[in-house]
Amino acid sequence: MDQRVRDLVEKLWRYHQLNHELAKADAILVLCSHDLAVAERGARLLLDGWAPLLIFSGGLGSLTRRMWDRPEAERFAEVALSMGIGADRILVESRSTNTGENVAFTRRLLAEQGIDPGSFILVQKPYMERRSYATFRKVWPEKQVIVTSPRVSLDEYLEKYRNDTLSVHDVVSIIVGDLQRIRLYARRGFQVPQEIPPEVWSAHRELVALGYDSHLCQPEPEEPPAE
Repeated sequence: MDQRVRDLVEKLWRYHQLNHELAKADAILVLCSHDLAVAERGARLLLDGWAPLLIFSGGLGSLTRRMWDRPEAERFAEVALSMGIGADRILVESRSTNTGENVAFTRRLLAEQGIDPGSFILVQKPYMERRSYATFRKVWPEKQVIVTSPRVSLDEYLEKYRNDTLSVHDVVSIIVGDLQRIRLYARRGFQVPQEIPPEVWSAHRELVALGYDSHLCQPEPEEPPAE
Protein backbone atom coordinates (compact mmCIF):
# COMPACT_ATOMS: atom_id res chain seq x y z
CA MET A 1 0.00 0.00 0.00
CA ASP A 2 1.50 3.33 -1.03
CA GLN A 3 1.34 6.38 1.22
CA ARG A 4 -1.48 8.06 -0.69
CA VAL A 5 -3.77 5.02 -0.32
CA ARG A 6 -2.85 4.65 3.34
CA ASP A 7 -3.73 8.32 3.99
CA LEU A 8 -7.11 7.88 2.33
CA VAL A 9 -7.86 4.75 4.34
CA GLU A 10 -6.80 6.53 7.54
CA LYS A 11 -9.50 9.17 6.92
CA LEU A 12 -12.17 6.48 6.76
CA TRP A 13 -10.67 4.59 9.70
CA ARG A 14 -10.83 7.67 11.94
CA TYR A 15 -14.37 8.53 10.83
CA HIS A 16 -15.67 5.03 11.56
CA GLN A 17 -14.56 5.25 15.21
CA LEU A 18 -16.70 7.22 17.65
CA ASN A 19 -14.23 7.36 20.55
CA HIS A 20 -16.95 6.99 23.16
CA GLU A 21 -15.78 7.15 26.76
CA LEU A 22 -16.46 3.89 28.58
CA ALA A 23 -19.11 3.89 31.31
CA LYS A 24 -20.55 1.08 33.37
CA ALA A 25 -23.58 -0.59 31.78
CA ASP A 26 -26.06 -3.39 32.39
CA ALA A 27 -24.77 -5.59 29.56
CA ILE A 28 -21.99 -5.93 27.01
CA LEU A 29 -23.23 -6.85 23.54
CA VAL A 30 -20.51 -8.17 21.24
CA LEU A 31 -21.33 -8.17 17.53
CA CYS A 32 -19.52 -11.17 16.13
CA SER A 33 -17.55 -11.62 12.92
CA HIS A 34 -14.24 -13.15 11.80
CA ASP A 35 -12.33 -10.97 14.28
CA LEU A 36 -11.72 -12.84 17.52
CA ALA A 37 -9.98 -9.78 18.97
CA VAL A 38 -13.48 -8.32 19.33
CA ALA A 39 -14.39 -11.29 21.54
CA GLU A 40 -11.32 -10.63 23.67
CA ARG A 41 -12.23 -6.95 23.99
CA GLY A 42 -15.75 -7.79 25.16
CA ALA A 43 -14.53 -10.41 27.62
CA ARG A 44 -11.90 -8.08 29.04
CA LEU A 45 -14.53 -5.39 29.62
CA LEU A 46 -16.59 -7.81 31.68
CA LEU A 47 -13.56 -9.00 33.64
CA ASP A 48 -12.70 -5.37 34.36
CA GLY A 49 -16.16 -4.80 35.82
CA TRP A 50 -17.81 -2.61 33.19
CA ALA A 51 -20.95 -4.81 33.08
CA PRO A 52 -22.18 -8.06 34.66
CA LEU A 53 -23.53 -9.77 31.52
CA LEU A 54 -21.78 -10.66 28.25
CA ILE A 55 -23.81 -11.34 25.10
CA PHE A 56 -22.39 -12.67 21.84
CA SER A 57 -24.52 -12.23 18.71
CA GLY A 58 -23.74 -13.72 15.29
CA GLY A 59 -24.45 -16.68 13.07
CA LEU A 60 -22.37 -17.28 9.95
CA GLY A 61 -21.81 -14.45 7.47
CA SER A 62 -20.51 -14.44 3.92
CA LEU A 63 -16.89 -14.43 5.11
CA THR A 64 -17.09 -16.71 8.13
CA ARG A 65 -18.95 -19.39 6.16
CA ARG A 66 -15.65 -19.89 4.34
CA MET A 67 -13.69 -20.01 7.60
CA TRP A 68 -15.73 -21.86 10.22
CA ASP A 69 -18.39 -24.55 10.48
CA ARG A 70 -20.01 -23.16 13.65
CA PRO A 71 -21.71 -19.84 14.37
CA GLU A 72 -19.53 -16.84 15.11
CA ALA A 73 -21.16 -16.37 18.53
CA GLU A 74 -20.16 -19.87 19.61
CA ARG A 75 -16.55 -19.25 18.60
CA PHE A 76 -16.57 -15.90 20.43
CA ALA A 77 -18.05 -17.47 23.55
CA GLU A 78 -15.21 -20.00 23.59
CA VAL A 79 -12.76 -17.12 23.75
CA ALA A 80 -14.54 -15.68 26.79
CA LEU A 81 -14.66 -19.06 28.51
CA SER A 82 -10.93 -19.53 27.88
CA MET A 83 -10.32 -16.19 29.61
CA GLY A 84 -12.01 -17.45 32.78
CA ILE A 85 -15.54 -16.07 32.42
CA GLY A 86 -18.22 -18.42 33.74
CA ALA A 87 -20.87 -19.73 31.38
CA ASP A 88 -23.55 -18.30 33.68
CA ARG A 89 -22.46 -14.77 32.70
CA ILE A 90 -22.66 -15.40 28.94
CA LEU A 91 -25.61 -15.43 26.55
CA VAL A 92 -25.29 -16.59 22.92
CA GLU A 93 -27.46 -15.52 19.99
CA SER A 94 -26.31 -17.55 16.99
CA ARG A 95 -28.82 -16.94 14.17
CA SER A 96 -28.27 -13.33 13.08
CA THR A 97 -26.52 -12.61 9.79
CA ASN A 98 -26.35 -8.79 9.79
CA THR A 99 -26.10 -5.91 12.24
CA GLY A 100 -29.82 -5.20 12.37
CA GLU A 101 -30.51 -8.85 13.19
CA ASN A 102 -27.75 -8.79 15.82
CA VAL A 103 -29.72 -6.17 17.73
CA ALA A 104 -33.24 -7.43 16.99
CA PHE A 105 -32.50 -11.08 17.77
CA THR A 106 -30.62 -10.14 20.95
CA ARG A 107 -33.60 -8.06 22.03
CA ARG A 108 -35.84 -11.09 21.52
CA LEU A 109 -33.45 -13.42 23.37
CA LEU A 110 -33.27 -11.11 26.38
CA ALA A 111 -37.07 -10.80 26.47
CA GLU A 112 -37.36 -14.59 26.47
CA GLN A 113 -34.90 -14.72 29.38
CA GLY A 114 -36.80 -12.04 31.30
CA ILE A 115 -33.79 -9.71 31.19
CA ASP A 116 -34.26 -6.00 30.45
CA PRO A 117 -30.94 -4.11 30.46
CA GLY A 118 -31.27 -0.36 30.39
CA SER A 119 -27.80 0.29 29.01
CA PHE A 120 -25.32 -1.48 26.75
CA ILE A 121 -21.68 -1.40 25.80
CA LEU A 122 -21.60 -2.41 22.15
CA VAL A 123 -18.36 -4.07 21.01
CA GLN A 124 -17.45 -4.24 17.33
CA LYS A 125 -14.52 -4.03 14.92
CA PRO A 126 -12.86 -0.58 14.83
CA TYR A 127 -14.18 0.27 11.36
CA MET A 128 -17.74 -0.76 12.22
CA GLU A 129 -18.26 1.32 15.37
CA ARG A 130 -20.28 4.08 13.71
CA ARG A 131 -22.50 1.82 11.62
CA SER A 132 -23.19 -0.46 14.60
CA TYR A 133 -24.14 2.54 16.75
CA ALA A 134 -26.42 3.95 14.04
CA THR A 135 -28.10 0.56 13.62
CA PHE A 136 -28.61 0.02 17.35
CA ARG A 137 -30.14 3.49 17.71
CA LYS A 138 -32.61 2.65 14.95
CA VAL A 139 -33.57 -0.83 16.11
CA TRP A 140 -33.60 -0.25 19.89
CA PRO A 141 -33.74 3.52 20.42
CA GLU A 142 -35.04 3.45 23.98
CA LYS A 143 -31.84 1.88 25.33
CA GLN A 144 -28.65 3.72 26.23
CA VAL A 145 -25.62 2.57 24.24
CA ILE A 146 -21.95 3.37 23.85
CA VAL A 147 -19.63 1.67 21.38
CA THR A 148 -16.06 0.45 21.66
CA SER A 149 -13.65 -1.81 19.77
CA PRO A 150 -10.16 -3.31 20.11
CA ARG A 151 -7.66 -0.52 20.68
CA VAL A 152 -5.38 -0.88 17.65
CA SER A 153 -4.04 1.44 14.97
CA LEU A 154 -4.87 1.09 11.29
CA ASP A 155 -1.39 -0.26 10.54
CA GLU A 156 -1.63 -2.81 13.35
CA TYR A 157 -5.03 -3.93 12.12
CA LEU A 158 -3.95 -4.31 8.51
CA GLU A 159 -0.86 -6.25 9.54
CA LYS A 160 -2.91 -8.60 11.70
CA TYR A 161 -5.17 -9.57 8.80
CA ARG A 162 -2.48 -10.03 6.18
CA ASN A 163 -3.20 -13.68 5.33
CA ASP A 164 -4.51 -16.00 2.62
CA THR A 165 -8.13 -15.74 3.75
CA LEU A 166 -8.35 -11.96 4.13
CA SER A 167 -5.80 -9.77 2.38
CA VAL A 168 -5.03 -6.12 3.09
CA HIS A 169 -6.89 -5.26 -0.12
CA ASP A 170 -9.92 -7.17 1.20
CA VAL A 171 -9.87 -5.34 4.54
CA VAL A 172 -9.58 -1.93 2.88
CA SER A 173 -12.46 -2.83 0.55
CA ILE A 174 -14.59 -3.73 3.59
CA ILE A 175 -13.73 -0.41 5.25
CA VAL A 176 -14.74 1.38 2.03
CA GLY A 177 -17.94 -0.63 1.78
CA ASP A 178 -18.90 0.17 5.34
CA LEU A 179 -18.62 3.89 4.64
CA GLN A 180 -21.05 3.47 1.75
CA ARG A 181 -23.44 1.52 3.96
CA ILE A 182 -23.54 4.29 6.56
CA ARG A 183 -25.08 6.55 3.93
CA LEU A 184 -27.11 4.02 1.97
CA TYR A 185 -28.61 2.15 4.93
CA ALA A 186 -29.85 5.37 6.54
CA ARG A 187 -31.74 6.10 3.32
CA ARG A 188 -33.22 2.61 3.41
CA GLY A 189 -34.36 3.04 7.02
CA PHE A 190 -31.97 0.48 8.51
CA GLN A 191 -30.12 2.95 10.75
CA VAL A 192 -30.21 6.54 11.95
CA PRO A 193 -28.41 9.05 9.71
CA GLN A 194 -24.78 9.95 10.33
CA GLU A 195 -23.17 13.05 8.86
CA ILE A 196 -20.31 12.22 6.48
CA PRO A 197 -17.84 15.11 6.06
CA PRO A 198 -17.07 15.96 2.41
CA GLU A 199 -13.39 15.06 2.79
CA VAL A 200 -14.31 11.59 4.09
CA TRP A 201 -16.71 10.96 1.22
CA SER A 202 -14.07 12.20 -1.23
CA ALA A 203 -11.57 9.72 0.20
CA HIS A 204 -14.15 6.97 -0.18
CA ARG A 205 -14.75 7.86 -3.83
CA GLU A 206 -11.04 7.92 -4.59
CA LEU A 207 -10.52 4.50 -3.02
CA VAL A 208 -13.42 3.12 -5.07
CA ALA A 209 -11.79 4.51 -8.21
CA LEU A 210 -8.53 2.83 -7.20
CA GLY A 211 -10.26 -0.57 -7.16
CA TYR A 212 -11.20 -1.03 -3.50
CA ASP A 213 -14.77 -1.82 -4.48
CA SER A 214 -15.39 -5.50 -3.82
CA HIS A 215 -17.52 -4.87 -0.70
CA LEU A 216 -19.77 -2.17 -2.16
CA CYS A 217 -23.52 -2.42 -2.32
CA GLN A 218 -25.03 -1.67 -5.70
CA PRO A 219 -25.74 0.87 -6.87
CA GLU A 220 -23.11 3.24 -5.55
CA PRO A 221 -24.89 6.32 -4.12
CA GLU A 222 -24.55 9.57 -6.00
CA GLU A 223 -22.28 12.30 -4.71
CA PRO A 224 -23.67 14.24 -1.71
CA PRO A 225 -24.82 17.78 -2.50
CA ALA A 226 -22.26 20.55 -2.15
CA GLU A 227 -22.26 22.35 1.18
